[in-house]
Amino acid sequence: MTNSSNNRDHRQKIIELLPGFQCGICGYARCDEFVEALLRKQADLEDCRFLLQETFTENRADLEDILREEKIIPKEKKIVGLLDGYEADIILNALPKERSCRETLFPFTRERLKVGDIIRYRPLGCPIIHFAEILEENHGLIVVHIVGPCHRLDEEADFKFKDIGVCMVGGFEGIIEGKLPAVGETVRFLPGHCMMQKVHSGVVVQLVGKRAIIEGIDLKVWAPPIKGER
Repeated sequence: MTNSSNNRDHRQKIIELLPGFQCGICGYARCDEFVEALLRKQADLEDCRFLLQETFTENRADLEDILREEKIIPKEKKIVGLLDGYEADIILNALPKERSCRETLFPFTRERLKVGDIIRYRPLGCPIIHFAEILEENHGLIVVHIVGPCHRLDEEADFKFKDIGVCMVGGFEGIIEGKLPAVGETVRFLPGHCMMQKVHSGVVVQLVGKRAIIEGIDLKVWAPPIKGER
């Protein structure tokens, strides 16, 4: 098959994989015009907002494979944890204008905690002490984002925080970098802010575009390390 006929086949396949609503939200009047812009690297898949919906997860994955074959988008890079050498499926980055992806914590302290408090704690199973700001509090569960420890070590002596000891991490929320998973899928992920660069695992319970909530968090990853990476 010649390159020109192969390109025609790819164009037709891309058109078939698109939602096909001819909605114009991407900035082009028709889906075939959007395909031409994709192939000229003048548009991104994310411009089609429908592809961010769970219904079109498989279509998006197939489209990405075609665009990699056409060298429109780069090949996927392996995401490997530095501490253990395990391969992750995705990176989970911070929500816009936040410092890290959010964590839902189960604190074991009886101390009253409120929104705005800075806490010092150690996640169960993690050797690193964390500092975090409480964003939400709900019947004892707290949602935080990380604010240390790195830049807290040289702070003034009167820096105020509550030391609440060990906490269990129940969930993460953030923006996915990498191939979008499906709701209900167990994923290996690397929190973008993780100071140990340790791969975590959990179940995707909510997915809106690239914004995901992952629960059932575990620091044990049942997969062999990538050979030569450890």
